[in-house]
Amino acid sequence: MKISSNFSSSEIRKRIQSNWQEYLSKYGNLFTSDSISGSSPPSVFVGSYGYPKVGVGPMLPPIHGDTTLLDNPEQWLGKSLEEIVNFRLNLVRGVQKLTVENTQGRFIENLHEVAMSSRSIDSDLQFHKTTFPVTTIDGESPPFGPIGDIKSAKFSGGRAEKSIERVYYDHDLKAQDAVLTLYNSGIEISKIQKCFSVGMFGKKRKLVPTKWSITATDDIISKSLVSEVLEFDLIDSCRVFSHDHLGNMFSVILFPHRWIFEMLEAWHDGNNIGFGFDSEDARGIDHPPAIAGAYFAAKLGVAEYLAEKKIQAAVLVLREIRPEYAVPVGVWQIREAIRAAMKKEPYIAESFDDGTSFASKRMSVGKSEWLSRGRLLKMLKQKSISEFF
Repeated sequence: MKISSNFSSSEIRKRIQSNWQEYLSKYGNLFTSDSISGSSPPSVFVGSYGYPKVGVGPMLPPIHGDTTLLDNPEQWLGKSLEEIVNFRLNLVRGVQKLTVENTQGRFIENLHEVAMSSRSIDSDLQFHKTTFPVTTIDGESPPFGPIGDIKSAKFSGGRAEKSIERVYYDHDLKAQDAVLTLYNSGIEISKIQKCFSVGMFGKKRKLVPTKWSITATDDIISKSLVSEVLEFDLIDSCRVFSHDHLGNMFSVILFPHRWIFEMLEAWHDGNNIGFGFDSEDARGIDHPPAIAGAYFAAKLGVAEYLAEKKIQAAVLVLREIRPEYAVPVGVWQIREAIRAAMKKEPYIAESFDDGTSFASKRMSVGKSEWLSRGRLLKMLKQKSISEFF
């Protein structure tokens, strides 16, 4: 294995933290207060700690104007890790503790209006105690700004997205159908996830922790797309797509075979490399993936391409997580990286063997090591039902 990097994870975190401290030396007073006034991107968040009683509320920076970029992952491709971390740290999170069944009342209705808004929404929060800026950045959890217990909240200037509003008021529409309706109408996935999280969909509505709603939304959409893909003819060649960003290297290999999907991850841990994977065939996956939400995010990006091209293929996704990815920023970056990869011109391989060789040459992990870590080869050896007819 070739393991090399210009910088270690700790060095990158120190640089990001140093720059953030410099920013706080100028603007830290904006984050130290028992109140905040600003424009929410719009953004809402539901925690998971203490479930089924969780912290829920809006997120906003201490500035007014168009702040949509601060919480719109679809616009972050090409941004640096430091820029994205700064977006997160600039958002102050106000929370109230509520049970997940509590989807009514003025506070929750306000959050629904925030989540539905098509533009930044002016917000004023009063806290029970003074908030303080986050000063420590670690490599274990996604960065978040200060958190304050909300005493009172006011919102103004929002404008509801009409397609979301129609789904919101349709209490006979299942949550799954609401997600697909909005996706098919062109609403960004991150927007759908927020609405899902604050209990705006379905017949029996409830709050859903944000990290769960992200995975659920990716799963619902990717499953629907794959059901379409299964009706298409097989791809006529082996194609290899690639994209790198934020210290993550991605390769996507498509080859002629009925739908099989496998994602392999390799991450650097000192002088060693750890591995994780999961896979499915045309029946789908029947358990929570070992690599969690990354699996559905990547599957969605690939399924979008196949559905658009009206072709079916077997898929192998390779993700190498380099030391440069020093601060995790969420599975959105996997979905957007795969989408970016699938928009590029692919390498047309002579065979699956040639495709995996091409994909792995630019990575620290060799082809044989990648393939030995998953079960794709075993799945390919299994006879399909069609071979018996």
